[in-house]
Amino acid sequence: MLRGAIAAAVTPLAEDGATIDEDAFASYLTFLSAHGVDGVLALGTTGEGVLFDVAERRRIAELFLEHRGELLVAVHCGAQNTSDTVELAEHAAESGADAVAVIAPPYFALDADELLAHFAEAARACEPTPFYVYEFAARSGYAVPLETLAALRDQATNFVGLKVSDAPWDRFAPYLLDGLDILVGPEALIPQGFAAGAAGAVSGLAASFPDVVAALVRNPTPENGERVGALRASLQALPFHAASKTVLGLRGVGVRAGVRPPLRGLTDGERAEVAGIVEAHSS
Repeated sequence: MLRGAIAAAVTPLAEDGATIDEDAFASYLTFLSAHGVDGVLALGTTGEGVLFDVAERRRIAELFLEHRGELLVAVHCGAQNTSDTVELAEHAAESGADAVAVIAPPYFALDADELLAHFAEAARACEPTPFYVYEFAARSGYAVPLETLAALRDQATNFVGLKVSDAPWDRFAPYLLDGLDILVGPEALIPQGFAAGAAGAVSGLAASFPDVVAALVRNPTPENGERVGALRASLQALPFHAASKTVLGLRGVGVRAGVRPPLRGLTDGERAEVAGIVEAHSS
């Protein structure tokens, strides 16, 4: 089960994003652990997960698990079709993942029954590993209906919670369902989420500023939430994936700035902005 501060990790890449940088995983996970997070979500939105083929995703999951140390590792296995999702979920469970998360497939606005069948097959593929639905309407293109989640609870005994990245609060709050562990995605909503009983936070900002997010999770005051939300907004105003990896490089972690196309790298001006963000954080 996932608890506390979870970093939605970046995926280290080489050759301008063309290949997996296997040598960078150990130092990256050591950095995350040393800066206070309790675990990682591999291959999520921040991890560019849907941009990799199935074989790459399997290997990336293995690398996170190999170098995990004491960190919990959840693997995002959501894919465009059910068969790939099932294969990835089964592989994650067999490889020792602590949890599996699956987002609703993007592009087609699936109805409640289609989504139920998709999630139920994915959950069965990884049982008894804890299974989380990843609710993020801005990325999937539609929200997961509450009726689908209710039906999934009857069909999948390992369905234990949701990672909810919807904002603002009125879109987030309906997913605070009794009996399910809720993990907060938007950093600015962490104080409200924890006050309402959330079990933890899965943060993209924690991929590069794990210390900041871990401190907020330990002390989720509204004031801290505003400060962390502002830091997230400053990175979000830039190409977020390349900016996050650039932050890591500036903080002494051996992660290169390359991202998988069609994502792009930073301009010289954007790199200077990131340097300013890191300098302000360090002061």
